[in-house]
Amino acid sequence: MDTSRTPRTKTPPDAKRYYTPAEVEAHNAPYDLWLSWHGHVYDLSVLADERRGDPLLVPILKNAGKDISHWFDKKTGDLKTCVNPLTGTVIGYTPEGRFLHVPPPLPRADWDAYSVQIPWWLDRQQYCIGKLGSRTRKIIIKNTLTQDEHIIEVCVEEKLSAIQDRYMSLNGHAKGYMWKRLGTLLDMNTTLEDNGVKDEGLLMEKLGMDEEQYLPTIHLYFSDDLTIA
Repeated sequence: MDTSRTPRTKTPPDAKRYYTPAEVEAHNAPYDLWLSWHGHVYDLSVLADERRGDPLLVPILKNAGKDISHWFDKKTGDLKTCVNPLTGTVIGYTPEGRFLHVPPPLPRADWDAYSVQIPWWLDRQQYCIGKLGSRTRKIIIKNTLTQDEHIIEVCVEEKLSAIQDRYMSLNGHAKGYMWKRLGTLLDMNTTLEDNGVKDEGLLMEKLGMDEEQYLPTIHLYFSDDLTIA
């Protein structure tokens, strides 16, 4: 079965969720297509599937999984513009080629200016699924019951509860544990930094040290998850 041509449903939006650049990059297939720009993450999978085979989809497909902030004006969120040297008119700036919902530089009979009410890059309600983390860091999560250890990458803006949700993919019983750092119970409603777990990655990079040799460890202590035998 060719899964690349299987229609996909839109990822449920969560405006409060943060994604790492690696998570965005993983969605780089023609019809599993995420992009980021100006600090937000967008899922264009459904749009790409609907317009399958359209030449105007090519620049978008070429950038699947990437950040395309340079396409848009940070203040307005709209497409950057330039002046057409032939006509002197203002047109959309598309250095990689004109793409979906961008008007042609000259009038064309096959372009209906009223067919697109909201261009996809301005339709946050339809396509935005969350925010792009401004920076990421790695931590070790150690289960003191099973002695399992996992290194996970998280966004610095994420609360511990969101990191717990990430860890659920590795341990479905994660919410049945107390999360501690150096014996101190962590506040799941605040960030690692707020809990005193400092991000020293930039300092270690400056000192030429290997950050992964000194990752902070979060210890999980079994609490009350009765689903565990």
